[in-house]
Amino acid sequence: MSEKAELAAAIVPVTPVQQNCTLLWDRASGSGVVIDPGGDVDAIFDAIGQSGMKVEAIWLTHGHLDHVGGAEELKSRLGGVSIIGPHIADKPLCDGIERQSQQFGVPGMFRNVHPDRWLEEGESVGFAGHQFEVLHCPGHAPGHVVYFNRQARFAHVGDVLFSGSVGRTDLPGGDHDTLIGSILVKLLPLGDDVSFICGHGPGSTFGRERQTNPFLR
Repeated sequence: MSEKAELAAAIVPVTPVQQNCTLLWDRASGSGVVIDPGGDVDAIFDAIGQSGMKVEAIWLTHGHLDHVGGAEELKSRLGGVSIIGPHIADKPLCDGIERQSQQFGVPGMFRNVHPDRWLEEGESVGFAGHQFEVLHCPGHAPGHVVYFNRQARFAHVGDVLFSGSVGRTDLPGGDHDTLIGSILVKLLPLGDDVSFICGHGPGSTFGRERQTNPFLR
């Protein structure tokens, strides 16, 4: 059985922008992680219970409100599991979640997030024997990271790349040329066969995006 077959995933759309909070776990042991719990923690907690998974950690791709706003609350409800990522370049974003929520007219709904571990390019994280390489891919956010499992040919790319699109770069810290460089230099060379889950909408493969994504042509 391939490692990809041994991994299970479930997506919980959260916040008004339908961010893909992702549950990722090992089928045999049930151990896994929650990626980008941006809000609607009750729904995430219910999905964890329905999956039967045992959450080892919370992984963050970047520090935008819709990806990290529920991380501290979920950490508390899970008994204090570690919050891991993103890159420390997103510390100002993580420290400003409550201010962002006020600006968006939802004060008190989200909490600043304080990761237990910041990540750097070249590090790896994992659970139940599944190892994910950490790729620092700025452009959408300064500290955005991507998690890549080489054996399973699978990546979680957050808001760097979408099916038919790329991450927006008009937010503070965004830069279009940097984003495209992250995709062309760090993601696409990993191989056309790599499938991915992204932060919004359906997933895809690097090969399909290389061939059809209008932003990469």
